[in-house]
Amino acid sequence: MRRIALVAATSLFCAGAVLGAQATETQPAERATLEKAFDASIQPTEMRDWMKILASEPNHVGSPHDKSNAEWILAKFKKWGWDAHIETFEVLYPTPIHEALELLGPKPFKATLQEPPIKGDTSATAKDPALPAYLAYQGDGDVTGGLVYVNYGMKDDYDALQKLGVSVKGKIVIVRYGAGWRGLKPKLAQEHGAIGCIIYSDPHDDGYAEDAAYPKGPMRPPHGIQRGSVEDMTLYAGDPLTPDVGATKDAKRLKISDSPVILKIPAIPISYADAQVFLQGIGGQVVPASWRGALPITYRVGSGDEKVHLLVKSDWSLKTIYDVIAMMKGSEYPDQWVIRGNHHDGWVEGATDPLSGQVALLEEAKAIGKLVGTGWHPKRTIVYTSWDGEEPGLLGSTEWAETHQAELKQKAVVYINSDSNARGILEVGGSQDLEHLVNGVADAVTDPETGVSIGERMRAKLRDDALNPNARDKEQAKAVAKMAADPNRDLPIEGLGSGSDYSSFLQHLGLPALDLGFGGEGNSGGVYHSRYDTFEHHSRFVDPGFVYEAVLAKTIGRLVLRAADAELPVERAGDFAGEMAVYLGEVKKLADDKREAAEIQNADLHDNIFALVADPTKSHGNPTALLPVPKFDFAPLDGAVDRLKKSAAAYDEALAKNGAGLPADRLARLQSLMQDIDGTLSSDVGLPGRPWYKNLIYAPGSLTGYGAKTLPGVREAIEQERWSDADRYIKLTAGVLNAYSDRLDQATAVLNGT
Repeated sequence: MRRIALVAATSLFCAGAVLGAQATETQPAERATLEKAFDASIQPTEMRDWMKILASEPNHVGSPHDKSNAEWILAKFKKWGWDAHIETFEVLYPTPIHEALELLGPKPFKATLQEPPIKGDTSATAKDPALPAYLAYQGDGDVTGGLVYVNYGMKDDYDALQKLGVSVKGKIVIVRYGAGWRGLKPKLAQEHGAIGCIIYSDPHDDGYAEDAAYPKGPMRPPHGIQRGSVEDMTLYAGDPLTPDVGATKDAKRLKISDSPVILKIPAIPISYADAQVFLQGIGGQVVPASWRGALPITYRVGSGDEKVHLLVKSDWSLKTIYDVIAMMKGSEYPDQWVIRGNHHDGWVEGATDPLSGQVALLEEAKAIGKLVGTGWHPKRTIVYTSWDGEEPGLLGSTEWAETHQAELKQKAVVYINSDSNARGILEVGGSQDLEHLVNGVADAVTDPETGVSIGERMRAKLRDDALNPNARDKEQAKAVAKMAADPNRDLPIEGLGSGSDYSSFLQHLGLPALDLGFGGEGNSGGVYHSRYDTFEHHSRFVDPGFVYEAVLAKTIGRLVLRAADAELPVERAGDFAGEMAVYLGEVKKLADDKREAAEIQNADLHDNIFALVADPTKSHGNPTALLPVPKFDFAPLDGAVDRLKKSAAAYDEALAKNGAGLPADRLARLQSLMQDIDGTLSSDVGLPGRPWYKNLIYAPGSLTGYGAKTLPGVREAIEQERWSDADRYIKLTAGVLNAYSDRLDQATAVLNGT
C-alpha cells in the first residue's frame, strides 16, 4: 500500500523540543566509525539487481513468485549470518473467478478488465498471469441498476448529492480514486443504499493531466487499472476471520458472512479509458465544478435511466502467506527487540510498491551482517521482517503481531517500517516521543542531490511551503517555517493513521513505531497497484540509479543501529508533550467550529435558503440538519496536558543532566520504565465501535482510512455528532496521558536518585 506523505502536516504547528547544549549529544567516535562501515556496504547496483529479480513476475498472495521471493529473501538472510525462518499463516484471501461490467441499452459496452502489456516492459515479459481488475474483500454479486456518478465517493460528496436531490439507493455508483481511502468508497456507497460500486482513476488525478502517460512519462496510461483492497480496516486489520488472533491452521475463525470488514455489495476497478464510455453514456444534471475530472466529456450525475450490469464471483478460500523473520541476537539485552519491517507482496510486479523499500531493507540486513562478521554485535536483538499479504489488508504483519503479542509487549523497543520509496525528500511519521531520535539521524545522512543533510533539506521544504499562496492554512505554514528555520529545535514528525505494516504494532499493541521513506520528486502514483509498476518504470521515473534506495537504507540503518546500541532511552518527552498540546487545541477549536456551523445551518434551514437558491427546473434537496453541539468539559484533558508538559520538561532535564553517569542498577530500572512507556497510551476499551484500535492518541480515521486522526476518541466523536462518546473519551484520553506522565515521573525519580 502507499505510504502517506508526512511532511508539513497539521501537528507541525508548535511542536518540537528546544535542544539546549545539555540535550545535544555529541556523536561518539565509535558510533561514527560503525556507521561509516555500515555505509560502505550499501551498494545501489546491488539493490537494482535484486529488484529486477523480485519484480520479474506477479507477486500477489497465492502466486508462485510470491512464495519463491520469500524463499529467496530467506536464503539471503541466512547467507548474511541471520537466524532466519519463514512463518506461515492461513488467511482468507479471495481471488476472482469471473467478472463482468457492461453498459446496457442501445449502445452496449463491455469493460476491459485486464491491462495490455507494454513492449519492452516487464508487463510484456512476465510468464505468470496478472490478477485482473479486482478489489479484495468486496462482496460478490450479480446486479443491474442505474448508474450515478458520485465524484470521489466520500462523505462530503454524498452530502452534495443530497443537495442535488439525487439518491443512489438501488443504483450502481461510479467514483474516482482520490480524496480518501479506496475502501471507504464502496463502504459509503453500501451505507447509502447502492447495490454496486465502480472505481476508476481519472486522468485529472494520476494521468495525462499531470504528465505524459507511461511509457512516454510516469503517469497512468488509458487502460491502467488500480487494484486494491476494500477490507474495512477502519474496524481492524489483518485476516477478516481472526480478529485479535493469529491466523494459524487451528485458529478459531468467524464465518465469512459474519465478518464485519467484508463488504456486502460487489465492487470493481476500471481504467479511465473504459470509465469515459460509462460516464459519457449517462444523463442528468451537470456536476459541480469541483467534481469535474480531465476526461473530454461533460460530467453528469446520472439520471438513473442508463442501466449497468456488474458481476463479481470470487474463490473465498484460505491461502498461505509467508513471513520471513530474521534475528541477530543482542549481546547485552537479548530480550529487548528492535524490529524492522517491509512487505514483499505486490498487486502485480510491485517494483515501487513495495520492492523499493524491500531492497533497502535487504541492503541494511546485509550491511549489519557484515558488521557482525567483523566482531561487532548489537546490544539489543535486531529483528528484520519481510511481510507477506500486506496489500490485501496488512495480513502478514498483523497475524504475526497478534500471534506473538504477549512477547512483543514485553520485548519490543520500537518497530521501524518502510514501504514504497522514491527520489526526493524524507517523509516520516510515527510515535512523537521519537522525534529527537529521527532528527539526530536526519542530520547525519547526506542528501545526494544537494550535498546537505536530509534533515536540512526537510527544513528547507517546510520554509518553502510557507511561500505557497495556495497553502490551506497560511498562518500555520508561517509558524512551521519559523520553527524549521531554528536549528536548535527538533523537526516534528506526523502521527500515523494506517496504510502499511506499522498499524498492528502501534495501534493495536501500543508499541512505538516509525514509518519512513523518500518522495516528492520521483513519480510512482501513475502506475500505483497496476500492471505497470515494474522494474523499468521504477528505474526510469521513480529512482534512476537507485540512489534514494541507498539513502533510505542509510537512514533506517542508522535508526536501527542507534536504537539497538543506545544506553539511555531514546524518547524525548518534550516533543510528545508539545504535540499533545497542539492536538488538544485542535479538538477544542473543532468543537467551537462545529457548534457555530450548526447554529448557522439551523438559521439557513429555518429561512429556507437552500430551496430559494436552487434551480427550480432541477431536482434539489436540503442538507441533513446538523445536531446542536453542547459545551464539552475539556478540564480533564486540559489538566492532563498541562501535567504532561511539566513531567516531560522534568524528565528531559534530568536525562540530560544525570543520564550519562547512572549506576547500572538505576540504568536498568530507567530502561525498564521507558521501554514500554508508549503502551500507557492504549486502553483495553479501544475506540468506539472498533475496539481493536486501542491507542487513544493515533488511529486511522473511520471516514478517512489511511489518514491519521489524533486524539481519535474525542475528535471523531465531535466530528460524527456522538456527544456522549466525546465526554467519555475526554476522560479516557486524559487517563492515558496521565499514565504516561506517571511513568515519566517515576523515570525522573530514578534519574535524580530520589
